[in-house]
Amino acid sequence: MINSNLQTSFKLIIPLLALILLFSCKQNSTTFTASEAASVKDSVQLLAANTAKDISTKGPIAWLDYFEDASDFFMASNGDMAFADYKTADLFIKNTLVKQIPHINLKWSNIRIDTLTPQIAIIGANFHEDITDSLGKVTPFDGYFTAAAHQTAKGWKYRNAHWSIKDGK
Repeated sequence: MINSNLQTSFKLIIPLLALILLFSCKQNSTTFTASEAASVKDSVQLLAANTAKDISTKGPIAWLDYFEDASDFFMASNGDMAFADYKTADLFIKNTLVKQIPHINLKWSNIRIDTLTPQIAIIGANFHEDITDSLGKVTPFDGYFTAAAHQTAKGWKYRNAHWSIKDGK
């Protein structure tokens, strides 16, 4: 008798659970039109252009204007974690980097932008930097940069980033 009642309950509960699962797992997607994707791409392209311009005119301190001031921010360089969070980046740039490298001339090329949502895009680009150290010596570097760009209340920011320097430099 209990076994029969249990079977009947399962026959009623299983379809009900399936319906609940079906409706609760419905993707919460918004339509992301080609026009919106193009707008995101243009905005992230502008982020890259402004980054290069400001780094080249203000020096490495300008990176702090473009890194997202959030606990989820991180940056890696050549496969190693450079900054675990924004606070680490802020301290290193302000206390060390600006003293070691007073000037950087940054140029992007072959920029690729993959728009994921209206608020998130992935950017990748070749870069060339001429880095001037504190003694005035200029050293060129070439490599590749990738980052997740995030639309924040303060505009587009790099949520995380990775730099790879080509060998031999």
